[in-house]
Amino acid sequence: MMQPDPTQIAEVGAWIATGLGAGMWIWMFVKERDPIRRVRLNDCGVVLVFSAILTRVVIDGRPLDPFDWAFLILSPLFIAAALWRLARTQGMGR
Repeated sequence: MMQPDPTQIAEVGAWIATGLGAGMWIWMFVKERDPIRRVRLNDCGVVLVFSAILTRVVIDGRPLDPFDWAFLILSPLFIAAALWRLARTQGMGR
């Protein structure tokens, strides 16, 4: 029995997080009508997608190009803003 590589586990987890985040964005645009819940779904999607992108950039193993550096600098800002807004809207809505 082979042991799974931690890099492969991280990559699969990143793709799962990307799918969940994209699903939250689609649900927000298509189904959700409550404005607070829409904001919260958007913020959860931002946290999942940007975290997954950061994970994939870090585990890639190739030299970073300017696009990767932009993600490394901007992603934590978007994640922090989304988490702050999630904390501020906790308990609101229906």
